[in-house]
Amino acid sequence: MGDENEQRSNYSKNAIRQVPPSAYYIPNFISEDEEKEIIKKVNAAPLPKWTQLSHRRLQNWGGIPHPKGMIAEKIPDWLQKYVDKISNLGVFDVNTLPNHVLINEYLPNQGIMAHSDGPLFHPTVTTISCGSHTVLEFYKRINTDNVEKEAELEFSFFLEPRSLLILQNELYSNYLHSIAERKSDIITKCSIKNIDLCSNDYKEGQAIERETRLSLTIRHVPKTSKLKLKFGR
Repeated sequence: MGDENEQRSNYSKNAIRQVPPSAYYIPNFISEDEEKEIIKKVNAAPLPKWTQLSHRRLQNWGGIPHPKGMIAEKIPDWLQKYVDKISNLGVFDVNTLPNHVLINEYLPNQGIMAHSDGPLFHPTVTTISCGSHTVLEFYKRINTDNVEKEAELEFSFFLEPRSLLILQNELYSNYLHSIAERKSDIITKCSIKNIDLCSNDYKEGQAIERETRLSLTIRHVPKTSKLKLKFGR
């Protein structure tokens, strides 16, 4: 219990200072054994649990978010313990405890286009990285004549294996984030704003090869139902 109280009071010390509010980066949020357990459990999931997209595949746990509401499903115990670990930080309040986990698998040279998490979720998103690092890039949302346009890259975060990233407030609402499709990443300290919070000492210009990464995006879906919804009508 002491460790949980210490995490709750200290995560604010992990704020990323050089960006708009709010972002927090906690290296080594989970242990190597926990990381191995997550990877083993995700890979052991039955094939129907995977959704195959054009550039990656994913799993939904807790239900599938939908504008009409998410049919709530029990999150398995092996995953719930990481949901609880994040909840114990105090990132979410009692009325918005996380109830959904999206697991994305990224192979080297796979990424995701610039996007925001949108109104289906409470405006706090937390992500645990497993298996490999990645670089998360941020773009300011621009609306011109009611047409959303993508601005130039403003900054990025280096997400190490076993780390936790927390995004809230303006960074959730007014910025898009993406992962470029490449096989390796170059350390550029002027653009990577959390480099001082990372667990390792990275060198300027250092190239780091990507491996298979699993991201656990843990969020709260406000609109849920225990009844089956007729999405077709």
